[in-house]
Amino acid sequence: MLKWLRRPSTDQLLARARAAADAGQIADALAIWRKLAEAGVARAQTNLGACLATGHGVAPDEAAARHWLERGAAAGDAIGQRNLASLLLPKDPTAAATWYRRAAEQGDSVSQDQLSHMLLTGEGVTQDLPSARHWATRAAEQGVITACARLGTMCHEAKGGPRDAAQAAHWWRVAAEGGDGDGAAMLGAALHMGQGVAADQVAAMAWLILGSQRHSKLVRGFFTRVEAGLSAEQRAEAEALADALERRVGPALRCGD
Repeated sequence: MLKWLRRPSTDQLLARARAAADAGQIADALAIWRKLAEAGVARAQTNLGACLATGHGVAPDEAAARHWLERGAAAGDAIGQRNLASLLLPKDPTAAATWYRRAAEQGDSVSQDQLSHMLLTGEGVTQDLPSARHWATRAAEQGVITACARLGTMCHEAKGGPRDAAQAAHWWRVAAEGGDGDGAAMLGAALHMGQGVAADQVAAMAWLILGSQRHSKLVRGFFTRVEAGLSAEQRAEAEALADALERRVGPALRCGD
């Protein structure tokens, strides 16, 4: 058959739909995804379901969204499993946890993070601190900032494993440099007390300032204490360092990121 008469492959159609969506041509993308979804293509089912769930380019329809996400998830699409879990979470956290776990086992970092949170808090599942720490570690190693902050706290509080002050400080630093306010606050606390990291009161104050700017409630127990021990020159140095950190670290995370 002549090359120009060949039909595009599924991968080519998915790429075409993604390019259309990225260009803001969501109607064109939806037309391709719907056709592929009806033909049984899991990723198209996932994308169509996500659009229906959020009302992106189409009227929101929770029932239709669930239908397509269930098909994509059952076919093994990790993003579909994650999106289905997110759709189910408010009403059926137990079912949501099942799908988060399936996606997490496929390496989906967002699902690993959410599953870690649920196992830590017992939301929808039996509380399991070792497993919560395991999944937090997996997600943190893939760069999920919320998981980094949680893992730091679990290492600090000996939840799900032994206490490890050095690892706690390490993961708080990763979280702080990624824009997490609580990570900045707890890194400041670690620097203040010299736990897992060499004590440095100026650096502690700088990170606490950053944590405060990012609305972390964890700053409260340390800010006044550290500030009281600084000279005027040290406080000015800490403020300058905080300004430099603000320019260097990631953007402040919104609630729920």
